Amino acid sequence: MSPDLIDPSERNTHREDGDLADGLRRRDPLAMEILYERLGRQAFGLAYRILGDGPSAEDAVQEALLTVWRQADRIDAARGRLNSFVLTLVHHKAIDALRVKRGQQARQISVDFAEVEKVGADFSERVLQSIASGEVRAALTRLPEEQRRPIEMAYYEGLTHLEIAAALDLPLGTVKSRLRLGLEKLRVALRAGSGDELRRS
Repeated sequence: MSPDLIDPSERNTHREDGDLADGLRRRDPLAMEILYERLGRQAFGLAYRILGDGPSAEDAVQEALLTVWRQADRIDAARGRLNSFVLTLVHHKAIDALRVKRGQQARQISVDFAEVEKVGADFSERVLQSIASGEVRAALTRLPEEQRRPIEMAYYEGLTHLEIAAALDLPLGTVKSRLRLGLEKLRVALRAGSGDELRRS
């Protein structure tokens, strides 16, 4: 895409992400302060929606930010949005904590910009921000049950596709198809800022 075709606000975001990533790679404490000011509230809200209590949510956010600090040299803001990367990391940390609470083994999934990029940085960030705000919860209630339940089990309960298939007594392919269809409906609804698309589906 030509630079002339990039939205000015998007160009500013990429430049700010690049500056912040540079600061993190230099291990500049001010960069971490700026990152926390930018995402702290959203990150806590996301973790709290999953874990249900403040101390556990705070721990998940701290673990995520500590991982960012330790692995700052791997951050490449040119490959994805910094917000998406951090919120995805918080989500995984919260899910790991939830699994431990339930006596399950944490999955310790590695998160990097390449993973966020595969999902689609803008959509990944939008979904995770919406989970934190409760917007996804509202949209989920308008999805058909067979699509809503697998999404809840994956995003809020931390189950793998195989675990969802076993719990719902469904073939793995069916679970993946329902997740894809449900997430696509959420994508459309969240971009439009309305649940009308879900009700028409």
